[in-house]
Amino acid sequence: MTLELTNCTYAYRRWRQPVLRDLSYEVPAGLTVLLGPNGAGKSTLLKLAASVTVPQRGHVTLDGTAAGTAAFRRAVAWMPQDVTAVPTLTAREYVAYVGWLKGMNRADAWREAEGALSRVDLTEQSGTRTGRLSGGQLRRVGVAAALVHGARVLLLDEPTAGMDPYQRRVFRDALNSLTDDVRVLLSTHDVADLAEEADHVTVMHGGAVLHHGDTAAFLAHTPADTLAGRAAEGAYTALLRGHGVAA
Repeated sequence: MTLELTNCTYAYRRWRQPVLRDLSYEVPAGLTVLLGPNGAGKSTLLKLAASVTVPQRGHVTLDGTAAGTAAFRRAVAWMPQDVTAVPTLTAREYVAYVGWLKGMNRADAWREAEGALSRVDLTEQSGTRTGRLSGGQLRRVGVAAALVHGARVLLLDEPTAGMDPYQRRVFRDALNSLTDDVRVLLSTHDVADLAEEADHVTVMHGGAVLHHGDTAAFLAHTPADTLAGRAAEGAYTALLRGHGVAA
């Protein structure tokens, strides 16, 4: 299952410089971490890949199926940076509703919502209204909503923001259980966030891809004098500086 952006250009306003210009990118198998400073174009890439926005030039396809079609939307799930609570819905109702919007029937959506919440360790909160959940819990509800309809590609924008170390560990374990048959592209500002556990790492700056390869190739950029436990940070900094970017 190949999700591909081909020669995509996108600007949020016609009179502004494009955020992405002639960008081509293919989401690889397994888990890919998308790194880059603010304004690098990470969120824009994810929105185009999810068909939330449409490129002014270029196209997005999934195994030849055009973005925006029902088949494309059923196979691709997107979690935005901001997960908004719906105070009248419980966590399970919220997740089931997203499943229904993705084309599941109500019974299947309700059943699968329970399993999706279990995968992110929120079974005990399934009956809690989303307006009463903590920020970290609400983000995990967002992850469950991305998982509920059995998508083959997951696009996650800053999914671990606001999570404590335990919640991050639960989230990482959930992702590790998925990636045999699901492609995951995850953006983050935390350089160490999954970078050493991912299959691939992509680094962006200024709307362009500075580096893309497996995790070993990414970590090969780590300077020899980097402190133990800081390998991902060292590699990221070295890549940016190597392209004249202040990290």
